Amino acid sequence: MSSTDPIADAITKIRNAYRADHRTVTVNHSKVNESIVKILAEENYINSYEIVERDAVKKIYRKRIYINLRYTNNGEPVLKGIERISTPGLRVYVNSKNIPSVYNNTGCAILSTNKGVMVDRDARQQTVGGEYLCKVW
Repeated sequence: MSSTDPIADAITKIRNAYRADHRTVTVNHSKVNESIVKILAEENYINSYEIVERDAVKKIYRKRIYINLRYTNNGEPVLKGIERISTPGLRVYVNSKNIPSVYNNTGCAILSTNKGVMVDRDARQQTVGGEYLCKVW
């Protein structure tokens, strides 16, 4: 079964796992999903992630990303929200001068640019625009 929007599926799985107080979550692998998860790890929204290759013996038929979620000492999730902005039906593009700030720069916007997937402040620094994938706070 194929998905029409694998990025939205991954974002929804991460959001639902945080809401259900899970410690780990598994999402399907794609290059963009891997880049988004890598950014979440760099921004300290998740503890770690691991990419697991296909293995028929272990009944893993697709490449997956295992994500260890991050919580505070009080048990509160570090990631308060994650929202998909650009969808397959309505793409949202921004140029380097109109990159939005998320919650007064306490969150981050994730952009897909011609120089790769990056956070809003890196895109501003390199003066590149691109597709506004999602925002995280």
